[in-house]
Parts: sequence; structure tokens; C-alpha cells
Amino acid sequence: MTYFVGRELVGGYGSVRILNGCTIGVDQGQLAVVVGPNGAGKSTAMKALLGLLPLNCGAVELDGTDVKHLSPQQRIASGIAFVPQTQNVFPGMTVLENLKMGGFLRRDGLDGTIQEIFELFPILQEKQRQPAGDLSGGQRQQLAVGRALMTRPKVLLLDEPTAGVSPNVAYQLLQQIEQLKRNGLAILMVEQNAKQALEIADVGYVLVLGENRFTGVGRELLANDEVRKSFLGG
Repeated sequence: MTYFVGRELVGGYGSVRILNGCTIGVDQGQLAVVVGPNGAGKSTAMKALLGLLPLNCGAVELDGTDVKHLSPQQRIASGIAFVPQTQNVFPGMTVLENLKMGGFLRRDGLDGTIQEIFELFPILQEKQRQPAGDLSGGQRQQLAVGRALMTRPKVLLLDEPTAGVSPNVAYQLLQQIEQLKRNGLAILMVEQNAKQALEIADVGYVLVLGENRFTGVGRELLANDEVRKSFLGG
């Protein structure tokens, strides 16, 4: 049984169907990466998993429990965190205020979690009193991930976390995401840097037109000639 999974997802926006039966999931301590061409339904699938998009068919399960009927806030409370690609921090608030906002559902102390996030992302500790709007693109993404971690999630959904950042920063961010996986978190990530992401992925999903085209271990997909030529630029 996969720890967190969306099975045979069908849905879209109004009369436009984007997801056509794809299945994506991840186990604890795993990093699963979703790649594919533009319009494949990658980001749409992530929104459906959090409940931001109604499904016509399919199931969403967390540790064997059906969560499809839960609202996005209820899914967050159950242990699912989501980092959207854009508009993922409050630019007028400081770094520290953003992190504290991430723990709004918690009823216990936040200091220990904040310190863990500072250890993972040292630049956030250095800039904790600065407005998030003053951060670089890569620092904002680190803050967005950190804020999601404030809920102490069981599953972390990331929608193109390295979009718009330099190659060096993207590499660093992927290494930090891999560290979270080693700490036991289940991470499901849509990623534009397909080659780098599949290098470290335990599971890779190639979506085309809302359907699974290929599924396998990340490095095995990288070695697949058809995957490489059709979706990774040769």
C-alpha cells in the first residue's frame, strides 16, 4: 500500500478535462518526481491532491484513509503540506513572521520547528528579521518550503520549487529536499529540471495529457531512450 496516493485521477477546469486517469503516489522516506511536457497535468494533479481542484473520478488516500472528501484545510491538518510555484510567501512579513504563520494550525510551541528549519536553511536564520519581499528567488523558495514544514507534515507536495532560480541555487535546493526525504518525509514534487530531479528520485512519473506514460525508478527513466529523447531533450 502506497502511503500517499492519488489513484486514477480524472478532473479539470469546467468542461476542460486535464487529468485522464493518472495515478501518482509516494511512500514515507521517498522522493517521487512528476515530469512531462507543458499541459501534461502535472500541477493540476498536485492541486487535486490537496483538494483545490474537484475530481470527477478517482481516490486520494493518506496512510490507507480516504481524504478525498476533506477540504484543503482539513487535508493540511491531516498531514499534507503544499508549496505552490508562485505567491507562496507573504512579502510584507518578515521571514520569521512567515514561518510562524505556517504554524497557525499548531497548538504547541513553534520554536523547536523554527530552529530545525534554520538548520536546514541557514540563510533564513540570517535574514529572519528581513521582509520576505527582499529575498532572492531561491531564498523565497527556501522560505516557502520552510513555512510548509511548520505544520510538521507527513507528506510534502512541491510544485516546481526550482522554477526561476539559478542552476547553483536549484542544485542546493534539491539537495536540501533530498535531506528532508532522508529524514523520513514523503515528498511528491513536480519539477522542470527533470534530469536533476530524476537523478535523486526514488520514483518518477512521466505524464502526458493527464495520463501515466512512464513510471519507474528515477535513474531508470533517465536511462530509457524514449523518455530521454521525447521528454528530456535527448
